[in-house]
Amino acid sequence: MRERLRERVGERMGQCMGKRGDEQIGERVERARERTRRHCGSMLGWMAALALVAAPTPSGVQASERFAGKGEIELAFSPRDDTEKVVIGLIRSARKTLEVHAYAFTSRNIADAMVAAQRRGVRVEVLADAQMNRREKGNAIPRLLAAGVPVAFETRYNAAHNKVLIVDAEGPRCAVLTGSYNFTWSADNRNAENILIVRDHCELARAYRANWLRHRKDATQVTSLPWRER
Repeated sequence: MRERLRERVGERMGQCMGKRGDEQIGERVERARERTRRHCGSMLGWMAALALVAAPTPSGVQASERFAGKGEIELAFSPRDDTEKVVIGLIRSARKTLEVHAYAFTSRNIADAMVAAQRRGVRVEVLADAQMNRREKGNAIPRLLAAGVPVAFETRYNAAHNKVLIVDAEGPRCAVLTGSYNFTWSADNRNAENILIVRDHCELARAYRANWLRHRKDATQVTSLPWRER
């Protein structure tokens, strides 16, 4: 019975991993991909639960990095809060550096805040998911490129699903933003999303920046859209 169940799960997972709908523009692409990810994620959870039934729980499992709690924490939830305003406020607080992970990026307001940061002397650099951002229409990436903001696309992963801002990692007023929130109109107005900002914890900010740098080594610099992987 268990073997038959595992076979059925395996078949279902094969459908999930191989499933690629027709790509559309802007917000419709974002919603379609998010639905697929949630469905496949549910199946992955089912398989993980089956594996745990058959295998003992390992002892001493830890996260890759741990830090003592410090600094200030800020939360926002969309659509209840004006989450885009919070994101833009954090970008405006940057004085030296701003590293960005983006999945879907259609918000002109957020893109313009990044351009303004660069113009006042902040070193702004953006990593974005290649498949979600390779088209020009409905995308805010061209606004960054036109202003000379360095952008690179991630192609190593099935989805570069990080949504992160790293502000002034070397301090003194460092901050990290993370959460489910994409830089899109839908994330701000239609979706149930969250962001978490940790301020004045520069050890944490440096850890996030180190991860950003690892991703940047594998990414491909972009100068114009539409983009095709070579």
